[in-house]
Amino acid sequence: MTTTAAPGVLATTAAALRRLYFARAGFAVVWALVTFAVAKDLNPLTTTLLVIYPLVDVAAAVYDARSTRSTGSPNLLYLNIAVSTLAAVGLAVAGSSGIPAVLRVWGAWAVVAGLVQLVVGVTRRRMGGQWPMIISGGLSVLAGSSFIAAASADDPMLTNAVGYAIPGAVFFLIAAIRLGRSAKGN
Repeated sequence: MTTTAAPGVLATTAAALRRLYFARAGFAVVWALVTFAVAKDLNPLTTTLLVIYPLVDVAAAVYDARSTRSTGSPNLLYLNIAVSTLAAVGLAVAGSSGIPAVLRVWGAWAVVAGLVQLVVGVTRRRMGGQWPMIISGGLSVLAGSSFIAAASADDPMLTNAVGYAIPGAVFFLIAAIRLGRSAKGN
């Protein structure tokens, strides 16, 4: 996934990523607001909303892989597609087992997806705008670990996992803004 493509190809790729990052930031904010409103209890609506988040990650990784194929191998993105798909299935199943099970699945997904995001960001440094993605990936690993630990608490809460989307949205927004220069071919 190293970015060794010509400047014109990098500009096209940066523009595609910029659109993706803006969309992901907007989705994350809307999703968090809606999910916060219902996350006090684990019910079918909450479970559905929790499943949707990694499915959007799948769709984003598919778009990313197609848009960035000319700048390197999409293998890490394929890994992210597989992990996020498994997370969606795991969350659907965990939704009937209780909040601790949901937090464990959500946390495991956050750890693995964060590692992938961090490595992908490192390999795309030349393109620009990737430091927010690198930082976000690292924070995702830490947050995921905290969700897994929180699952063992006396009264685990979903709202912490839902709050995970907000910093992600901020980092996607910063990365999208920073990619503006690269997208213009400068």
